[in-house]
Amino acid sequence: MNLQSVGLRIASVIFGLVSLGHLLRVFLHLNVTIGGFYVHRWMSAVAVVITALLCVWLWQLAAGPKPAAKPAAPGQP
Repeated sequence: MNLQSVGLRIASVIFGLVSLGHLLRVFLHLNVTIGGFYVHRWMSAVAVVITALLCVWLWQLAAGPKPAAKPAAPGQP
C-alpha cells in the first residue's frame, strides 16, 4: 500500500465517522445551534448522504483499479 492509498483510507474513515455523527444526530433528535442559528435535522440527513458517498468513493479509490476481465477465447461463450 502506497502513501496515497493510506491517505485516501484515512480520509474515508474520517468521512465515515462524520457520517455516523450526523446519523446519530438525526436519530437521537439532538439540537444544534451555531452562532444563534438553529441547524435543522434535515440538514444533517443531507450531510449523512453526502459524507457516506464520499466515504465509499474514497475507499474505492484507495483500493485502486479493478483488474480487467479476461476476454473469452474465440469460439467459447
